[in-house]
Amino acid sequence: MFDNLREKISGVLAPLRSRQLSESNIEEAVREVRNALIDADVAFNVVTEFVQDVQRQAVGQTISRSVQPGHAFVRIVHDSLVKLMGETADGLDLGGGNVPNVVLMAGLQGVGKTTTAVKLAKWLKERDSKSVSVVSADVYRPAAIEQLQSLAEQADVEFIPSKQRDRPDAIVKRAVKLARKSFHDVLIVDTAGRLAVDETMMEEIARLHKVLNPRETLFVVDAMTGQDAANTARAFDEALPLTGVVLSKADGDARGGAALSVRSITGKPIKFLGIGEDLDGLESFHPDRIASRILGMGDVLSYLEEAEQKVDKGKAERLAKKIFRGSKFNLDDMRDQLQQFSAMGGVAGFKDMMPDLDPSTVKVKSMDDDQMKKQCVIIDSMTLHERRFPAVLDSSRKRRIAEGSGVQIHEVNLLLRKYRQLEKQMKRAGRKGNKILQRLEGAEAMSQGRRHR
Repeated sequence: MFDNLREKISGVLAPLRSRQLSESNIEEAVREVRNALIDADVAFNVVTEFVQDVQRQAVGQTISRSVQPGHAFVRIVHDSLVKLMGETADGLDLGGGNVPNVVLMAGLQGVGKTTTAVKLAKWLKERDSKSVSVVSADVYRPAAIEQLQSLAEQADVEFIPSKQRDRPDAIVKRAVKLARKSFHDVLIVDTAGRLAVDETMMEEIARLHKVLNPRETLFVVDAMTGQDAANTARAFDEALPLTGVVLSKADGDARGGAALSVRSITGKPIKFLGIGEDLDGLESFHPDRIASRILGMGDVLSYLEEAEQKVDKGKAERLAKKIFRGSKFNLDDMRDQLQQFSAMGGVAGFKDMMPDLDPSTVKVKSMDDDQMKKQCVIIDSMTLHERRFPAVLDSSRKRRIAEGSGVQIHEVNLLLRKYRQLEKQMKRAGRKGNKILQRLEGAEAMSQGRRHR
C-alpha cells in the first residue's frame, strides 16, 4: 500500500541524511514531503497540520553531536507520522464481563466486510485462543449469508445460521442467545452495506447497535478509497459510536491516504489491516511500524511476528535436530523450507518488511516466488527414494522428472545445484551445532554425576 509514498519520501529524505540542516533545505524537504502526501490522497487539512508540525520541530531542533543532522530530521518525520496515525497500537477490548463479547462489523457494500469478519474470527481463535462464532444480519445482498457460512467453514469457526426472510434485529438476538448457550467468548456480527451512505442503512445499524450493545464496533473501509475512507468513517461515527477502523485491501494499489487520514479526521484508531483474500491476511496496525515502512526503514518486528504464526515449528525443530545430529539434508527438507518461506509471503513479503536491502549482502534476487513454487513442483515429481537420496538422479530420471513437472531439464539441474549449495551450508551449521550439543551433553552428564555422588 505504501510503495509509491515510500519511494517519494525516501527520495526526498535520502540526500538530507548526510547534510547539515538549514532553514532552506528543511523548507525544500518539507515542501516535497507535502507534495508526496497530497499525491497519496491524504486529506489536505491533515497534510497542512503535518508539515507545520515537522517544520516547527526541525527549525528549532537542537541536535546532539553524536547524531547526524539529516538523521535527526528523518526521526522528526518518523515521529510526526506516528503521531498522525495514533502513536500506539490499539487492540480489541474484549475484557468485559458479558459473554459473548459482541463485535459489530459496519461498512459500505463491496469493501470486504464479510471476509474481514471471518479473518478476525480466525485471528481471535488462533492468536488469542478465543471461542468465536459469526452470524450474518445481511438479509439484502443475495448469497451474503451463504458466503459467510462458506468462509466460516474454511476458517473452522462456528457459524450461526440465519435466513433472508428474518428481521436483522431478530437474527442478532437469537445469535446472542445461541453464542451464550455455547459459552462462546466472542460473537462477530456481519451487517448489511449499501453502495453509499443512506438514511435507511444508518437507522438499521443504529437499531442493531442498540439491541447488541457491542463491546467493539468496527468500521471496515476499502484502503484504496484514500481520504474518502476517512470521510465515510466519520459519517458512520455520527450514526453509531465506532471503536475502531479496519482498512481492507491494503495490499492493493492504495496510495496510503486512508491510513494517514482516518485517525485525524475521525479520532478513531485503525486496529487492523486486511491483506488479500487469504483468511490469514489480517495484521495489527502499529503506527510506529507503518511509519518505518513509509520511510524505507523496514518492519522487522511484524516479519518476526508473522514467522511466529506461520512457520511450522515442528518441522523447523525436526530439521534443526537433524542437522545438528549430522543427518543428511535432503530434498524433502529443502521443499519444506521453500514452502515455509512461501507461506510468509515469499521474497516479496520479505523485501516489503525489511529495510532497503543491498543485493551484494542479501541475495534475495537469486530466487523469486514463481521459481520457489516451480522448484516445489519439481521436487514433488520425484519419488520418495529420489528425494531422500538425490545422488541417484541420473539423466534418464531427470528427463522423467522434467516431463512430470512441465519444465526443462536445465531447470531440474538448477534445482539440484541450489540443493547442493544448501546441503553444504547445512553441513557447516551441523558441525557447529554438534559441537555445542556435545558440550551441553557433557555438562549435563557431569551434573548428573555430581548428583549421584
